[in-house]
Amino acid sequence: MSAFQASGVITLTTDFGQEGPFVATMKGRILGRYADARIIDVTHEIVVHWPVEAGFWLARAYQYFPPGTVHVAVVDPGVGTERDIVAVLTDGHVFLAPDNGLLAPVLARARAAKSYRLTARHLERFALGAPSATFHGRDIFAPLAAELAAGRCQPSDLGRETNDLAIGWTDEAEEGPHGVRGVVITIDHFGNLITNIDEGQIAKIPRPVVRAGGRAIPMRRTYGEMKPGEYLALINSFGVLEIAPRRAECRRGAGTGTRRPRQRHLRIVLQAADRSLFI
Repeated sequence: MSAFQASGVITLTTDFGQEGPFVATMKGRILGRYADARIIDVTHEIVVHWPVEAGFWLARAYQYFPPGTVHVAVVDPGVGTERDIVAVLTDGHVFLAPDNGLLAPVLARARAAKSYRLTARHLERFALGAPSATFHGRDIFAPLAAELAAGRCQPSDLGRETNDLAIGWTDEAEEGPHGVRGVVITIDHFGNLITNIDEGQIAKIPRPVVRAGGRAIPMRRTYGEMKPGEYLALINSFGVLEIAPRRAECRRGAGTGTRRPRQRHLRIVLQAADRSLFI
């Protein structure tokens, strides 16, 4: 695998929200080390303490950024504990995240990847100072992202190589003889249910129908193909199955009032229209 060639671009994905100084101080720490950094917010609205959603979106969004981008993801309920921080190099991009399964979706789709577990010995050269026990995003992730984005170090300079990263919190969608079973990963701003079933899995099924919550939901091309309030399923702009009602909130009809889905309540089955199995 070739060396990382920095582009100067850094993305941030967190569960910090927009209240308070948390995101701003991360950016300030980056700019203090690398004033020419170009910092892009992917989202700061990840469900609190839900790394599944962060990894899901990163795995599907990073390809829209130039090679040489450093992607910082901080959804870190274990901050200050013995959990590790890891750097992953794949497809010309570097990902910095806590080792809590967040990067599992990225690694699952990687053709080739090298992963490094950060160590105190390796980090001595960066003079990070004593980090807060509760804000590693500002005190560790941000300055290291700046060093990588400036081209002053390689991922291998941050720690020792490892193949033993934490596994993801959810399983990948499962293909079977009668269809595909997946789960809802998150609920978007519009109230649509976003699943982990990919477009390629859908293409294998003739006349697919989605079955969820006792409903049979037809596949359509776009939102405007159903009457107001009716459910439809479609392949969204990130290439995954989405369930949406037109001009209504899907979360109410699906029986969930929060953005963090409970897997056992939101199982999704995608199968041919002539199958009778419901969930």
